[in-house]
Amino acid sequence: MASTDSTTVAKDGSDLAGLEAGLDALESRQSYRTPFRQTFVQKILPPVLAVALVLALWQALVSFKVVDDPTKLPAPSAVWDVVQTAWLQGELLGYIWTSVSRGLLGFCFALLIGTPLGLIVARVKFIRAAIGPILSGLQSLPSVAWVPPAVIWLGLNNSMMYAVILLGAVPSIANGLVSGVDQVPPLFLRAGRTLGATGLKGTWHIVLPAALPGYVAGLKQGWAFSWRSLMAAEIIASFPDLGVGLGQLLENGRNASDMAMVFEAILLILIVGIAIDLLIFSPLERWVLRSRGLLVKN
Repeated sequence: MASTDSTTVAKDGSDLAGLEAGLDALESRQSYRTPFRQTFVQKILPPVLAVALVLALWQALVSFKVVDDPTKLPAPSAVWDVVQTAWLQGELLGYIWTSVSRGLLGFCFALLIGTPLGLIVARVKFIRAAIGPILSGLQSLPSVAWVPPAVIWLGLNNSMMYAVILLGAVPSIANGLVSGVDQVPPLFLRAGRTLGATGLKGTWHIVLPAALPGYVAGLKQGWAFSWRSLMAAEIIASFPDLGVGLGQLLENGRNASDMAMVFEAILLILIVGIAIDLLIFSPLERWVLRSRGLLVKN
């Protein structure tokens, strides 16, 4: 009987040791450098093929005269010539910087306003009942609708541009934070209060970190609204003293009936939007997921 008991204990001990080893293996993260071939195949090649396919289809529509009017659909080479000319004349970076600097500065202002507004709406029931529906309504309102009143109120200047950006981006940032706060487990809040994290301390150490995924989603959407609001403002409210941004470039192409310039502006607007997402918001999303154990760092 004693030998049987000892055998059972030994077996249980070996099973527990094996279980612990398995759990350790699951929790341990393999840190190695991803081979360039794998990175190229998984991340670089698919978008390159997609762009190549679009260009091939575009060229086919022109070559086979499916659209035989170059004033309606110019060839990719014609658009490239316009981009190259703007670059050689030193104007291309100026178009981009004029819009990007406005967009990022306006987004920073929206961030400073939308973050405390979202926290107040999420934490104070009376304010949420009063202005929560208004924020949702403002978020669904097209940004272009704010351009005429902003011009009347502020005139044709950069302040008008920033006002349109704020009215487009603040509701998205605030609503994203409200959604993130709503998803914070009540247990976190009770644990924070038990440890003395109340008031601003609890908001900073408990609420904001727990609401980070929803907040980041709101920031990403807020930037999209900022960029679209700015393009609408630059297209409608054109004025020489404001400089030539990408929206103004698009409007200039329309006024001149130059479809190559129109496509140049569209492509630059698209490229800038993608670049901001890849350089700022995608790394931020990966960091949030990795900090919560939802993304393994390779």
